[in-house]
Amino acid sequence: MLLEARERGAAGVEVVIGVVETHGRPETAALLEGFERLPPKTVEYRGAALPEFDLDAALERHPQLLLVDELAHTNAPGSRHAKRWQDVEELLEAGIHVYTTLNVQHVDSLNDVVAQVTGVTVRETVPDSILDRADEIELVDIPPDDLMQRLREGKVYLGPQAERALQSFFRKGNLIALRELALRKTAERVDAQLESHRRLEGITGTWDVRERLLVCVADFESGLALVREARRMAVALRAEWFVVHVERPGELGARVRDREKIVDLLAFAEELGAHTAMLSGHDLREELLSFARGRHVSRILIAKPRRARWLEAIAGSLTNELIRSARDIDVYVVDAKRTAAAPAPAPRPDTAFDTRPHLLALAIVGVVTMLIAPLYGRLDRINLVMIYLLAVLLVAVRLGRGPAVVASFVSVAAFDFFYVTPRYTFAVSDTQYLVTFAVMLGTALLVSTLTVRMREQAEGARDRERRTAALYALTRDLASAASEVDLLEVAVARARETFDCDAMLFLPDAGGTLAPRTAPRTAAAPDARELAVAQWTFQNAQAAGRGTATLPAALGRYQPLETQRGVLGVLGVYPADARALATPDAARLLETFARQTALALERSQLETDTERTRMSAERERLRNTLLASVSHDLRTPLASITGATTTLLQVGDRLDPDTQRELLESVAAQARRLNRLVGNLLEMTRVEAGGITPRMDWHSIEEVVGAALGHVEPELRGRALELDVPRDLPLVRFDATAIEQVLVNLFENAAKYAPADQPITVRARVTADELQVEVLDRGIGVRPGEEERVFEKFYRAPAAAGDPGGLGLGLAICRAIVQAHGGTLVARAREGGGAAFRFALPRGPSPAPAPDAPQGAR
Repeated sequence: MLLEARERGAAGVEVVIGVVETHGRPETAALLEGFERLPPKTVEYRGAALPEFDLDAALERHPQLLLVDELAHTNAPGSRHAKRWQDVEELLEAGIHVYTTLNVQHVDSLNDVVAQVTGVTVRETVPDSILDRADEIELVDIPPDDLMQRLREGKVYLGPQAERALQSFFRKGNLIALRELALRKTAERVDAQLESHRRLEGITGTWDVRERLLVCVADFESGLALVREARRMAVALRAEWFVVHVERPGELGARVRDREKIVDLLAFAEELGAHTAMLSGHDLREELLSFARGRHVSRILIAKPRRARWLEAIAGSLTNELIRSARDIDVYVVDAKRTAAAPAPAPRPDTAFDTRPHLLALAIVGVVTMLIAPLYGRLDRINLVMIYLLAVLLVAVRLGRGPAVVASFVSVAAFDFFYVTPRYTFAVSDTQYLVTFAVMLGTALLVSTLTVRMREQAEGARDRERRTAALYALTRDLASAASEVDLLEVAVARARETFDCDAMLFLPDAGGTLAPRTAPRTAAAPDARELAVAQWTFQNAQAAGRGTATLPAALGRYQPLETQRGVLGVLGVYPADARALATPDAARLLETFARQTALALERSQLETDTERTRMSAERERLRNTLLASVSHDLRTPLASITGATTTLLQVGDRLDPDTQRELLESVAAQARRLNRLVGNLLEMTRVEAGGITPRMDWHSIEEVVGAALGHVEPELRGRALELDVPRDLPLVRFDATAIEQVLVNLFENAAKYAPADQPITVRARVTADELQVEVLDRGIGVRPGEEERVFEKFYRAPAAAGDPGGLGLGLAICRAIVQAHGGTLVARAREGGGAAFRFALPRGPSPAPAPDAPQGAR
């Protein structure tokens, strides 16, 4: 690092040393000469002064290049950051380039490997993300013997420390292992840079900078020998390797058993450490080369062809095509003979040959032959050939490849036998007909092949569309699920529809034991054995059950619902046929279903946790606010009552009557205030519990206003009161006690915030639809934007000087009471200053008139 810094400094770059640990080595100290060095800062810890890197001084100095040694260093307690690499992050964010040093044993991802090799757990580590952020990584590598010699010479540690290091951590075997780890980590970095360069430059060719093998298997027997040979070669080369099988669309229905053997072979290859894939396409050579170039394969292994040469000359040879086309990839042809030790796949019932499509093809050709019999002699023979070709096309579309080939040969034979002279024989009088037969047969085979290929491609496209549609429907329905229960039901319903079998979801309880969360479609619920398989899947985060290598005797296949938070549950599917989920496509689709379900379940649980946290925080906030308000607002009147009564008890006989009366009035006023505070708390409890049920009856608002003013007469004493309540207002239906409490709270609010020399105004009107009551004051008013906030629980606007305050519940209770009546309560700033509170209640129909009194009644 210091040598590189000297070169950069000579090139004109401003280089400053932030911190460099020399460990007393004179060679290192000599390299520091000529550099500007930042003085260390001193951190006091447990009575000791510890020198540390001064981050603030470095940020203030802001050089072009700063040298910071020992990236994994742990800072002294009391520093801004716990680790030096966090200091470096802040320097980088400030635009300062940094050179730093790091030993391989301090890389976080290698910590467990280092502990296993050396027997020492390194405590100071650096996250791999810091290495990923580095512009350049330079490997400083020397052989272990040379490093041990440097230790003995005191060039790493001085004195006894060097000897202890040689006897413990820096033994030769440890150094060899650490050297390999450093080389591998650097190689990974270089490989990532190479891949990035290739993508940016659009390079698609293969560069043999790292060995990757590709094995193409066509059948189980030859493929088994290929896989074993590739495994031995991959181990020798320490190369990544792939095993693939290319199938033509439509082969699944024709060769089910062979395909199942290929699936077993791919599973065997995965057990040996290979990456496997099932490719699909008509051009095998193109599919293989496309896969190989996409993964930068350097060698392709393929089995030696076993077909006769004359057949290869007619049908073509995949081996020869690969050798000619893979210009930048080596092709190895392996003599894949059958081995006696081959692990035979699990026996499965063979698929019987279906003769019905071929017989139907013969019948179609026979029907066409009879239909064109009346046309013989009226049409040219070439037109009869066209009719036969049309029949072959129909067979290819409807029945597939085999019946189409049969129809091609039989059509040529029927045309020759029935419509070429001499008729009813296979003899040919004109040799030109041989060309006609050849062209007819070739055309029929070509047309049938192309038609079948288009049909298979269409079937493949339909399968892909079905899978895509199933995933889209699952994602859409999961996103729209309103609750976790709905989400589980949606996931199970989509799984049943897609895989055409029963499905269930299992989630763990608080103790980690799985239990079904959805009911099975069938009557039988999973027994203890099936639950044990599901539990194993949950605990090991691996698929198990039917169609897998783990517990294959189970009735269902169990897929873990895995996310970054861990395994959230298990999806179980119960196919009637084990082969339904044995193909890689079906297995990948099931994995995708499980992953999407897991993500949706995680999102739902996060939303629930967030809401629970929010509610808990809200409850805590309300509790703290309530305790703070109650502790103050209850203590104040209690203190006044206690003081007044104590005075009366101790010196009451020596006080004059006016003072005694004043103290008693203070006790009464504070008791009333305390009563109202407790009443508001109880009323808010009723509001929160939804216990407000108005007792509706016909009342005069004038009487209710008068009663409310009587309750607050002490608070309004000495204030001017303006009443605008006409005496002839009609009766309105409401709960008189509840509305009286609304008015009392509004009057108290006005008295609290309005100056004593300003009037309080009360207005009441009855319109055709509603009763309107307003309480207006000339106090501090309602600030813009707080028209709704004043009705929140525990909200208290700034009160006038000397005002005792309150709980901030009165207006919230008022609005709850008015809304329980079906009315509205609003607040606004009054023109000219002050606040106006207006509530409106539905008027309802007028009360029925009292019946006429009977004759003679008084």
